[in-house]
Amino acid sequence: MIKEFKDFAMKGNLVDIAVGFVMGAAFKQVVTSFTGGIVSPLIGLIFNADFKSLKYILKEGVADATGKVTGETAIMYGEFLTHVIDFIIVAFVMFMVVKAINAMKKKEEPAPEAPKGPTQEELLVEIRDLLKK
Repeated sequence: MIKEFKDFAMKGNLVDIAVGFVMGAAFKQVVTSFTGGIVSPLIGLIFNADFKSLKYILKEGVADATGKVTGETAIMYGEFLTHVIDFIIVAFVMFMVVKAINAMKKKEEPAPEAPKGPTQEELLVEIRDLLKK
């Protein structure tokens, strides 16, 4: 069982998936910083607010002596939209990567045809001749 697990774990596809997963996680960090540092401020200019902090307040909170608001209930749609933009960017880049890989793959040449054997009639003639002997 241990040998089977080792064979499974060391298969090329599994290692490729692990490398892809780690690179994808690192790429997500790049996209998140791009969205948070470049895209959100530009969109924030449109709304005259920090894009990630956009929210729809359902219930007002109470500010304490330090100015911290407690008890507020809000829908954080700015943060949600930021994550949607992150997803769209990552999905588009992954689409382009897969498209490039598929274009680089060699088109498989058709396998050479196997030499043709005798036809059914030829086999029947051989059998008939053997039976005559």
